Amino acid sequence: MQASRTTGQPSITIAQLEASYSAYCKALRMLIRDGISLAKIKRTVCWDRLELLHNTLPRQYRDPLVHYTMVKRDVETHQAAAD
Repeated sequence: MQASRTTGQPSITIAQLEASYSAYCKALRMLIRDGISLAKIKRTVCWDRLELLHNTLPRQYRDPLVHYTMVKRDVETHQAAAD
């Protein structure tokens, strides 16, 4: 795997991103469920990868902020129902 010249990190292919999409979504849900702020979530790898997928393939992958809003609403609904 080739290292990125700007960050020194290994590059990742779109196919690898797509293959891990469900893991990024699961990580986002866990962060939201744990009450992590949006500002902190935006500094995570999963947010970066979701953003990269959306920017590369916007018709296939929704904006991470829209995804965040939908997941947050769902988590809050389930938490309220559990109380």
